[in-house]
Amino acid sequence: MQGYNVLMIYNNDMNQLLMCKRLKNPYKGLSNLVGGKIEIGESGIESAYRELFEETAISKEDVKLHHLMDFKYYLQNCYVEVYVGRLKRDVKVSGDENVLYWSELNKDFFDMSLYAGEGNIGHMIEHVNMVKDSLLTDETSLVGE
Repeated sequence: MQGYNVLMIYNNDMNQLLMCKRLKNPYKGLSNLVGGKIEIGESGIESAYRELFEETAISKEDVKLHHLMDFKYYLQNCYVEVYVGRLKRDVKVSGDENVLYWSELNKDFFDMSLYAGEGNIGHMIEHVNMVKDSLLTDETSLVGE
């Protein structure tokens, strides 16, 4: 079963979420979270930090990632690990795979005409809102980490 990761990166104030505008299919033209493929022999968290750096230039020193949840898609023979992190400081993001931007959180992330993932982004944001206080401290670990 092929593994993928999705990275929810919030700014230091937790009032903006790093998004990308997809330049290719699937979801070409829609906004999405950054992430990618988990390679053979690579742990989920190693893959998450690698993909984050490759796609955004955000390093492990800039953010602590927490394993938030997983999705398993049996008919597509894949799973997705979702990681969330709050930047420790302002960083300049850059990447050439997709167009990166910071989104305000007052959007309808369930709108599938604007956002990839069949409403999953909205679902994940709602879960982050339930544990947001844990992310406001650098030393706190989320359940299951």
